[in-house]
Amino acid sequence: MPAAASLLHVAGSVPDTLGLKDGALPTCPSANHCVREDWPLADPIAALAQLQPVVAAMPGTRIETGAEPAATYLHATAESRLFGFIDDLELASDPDHGVLQVRSASRLGDSDLGVNRKRIELLREALLP
Repeated sequence: MPAAASLLHVAGSVPDTLGLKDGALPTCPSANHCVREDWPLADPIAALAQLQPVVAAMPGTRIETGAEPAATYLHATAESRLFGFIDDLELASDPDHGVLQVRSASRLGDSDLGVNRKRIELLREALLP
């Protein structure tokens, strides 16, 4: 969603914690505005590929990194409709450990009102048979 579509645009700075550090997504600084999980999967690379179009179709969401089919890491930004707050969504396949690492975090604020949890649950449901 373009910034002009929101009432305000309160993006916040891009976190320096984005990406993999020693093969893992970072932990959450606060459970009030961040969700971080490892999902055990037989084929985490295929799961990431399956989730790419789901992420791309989420309202207000733009894939920043990892749109290519063979990607092992995806970073997307999601902009809230009303105030233009930006959340960072990260997915990383870890085939050596049989997991898909998932993280969604708000850049600003003390609480996300459950938005990041809902986003993660939507992605989990998209992987169900």
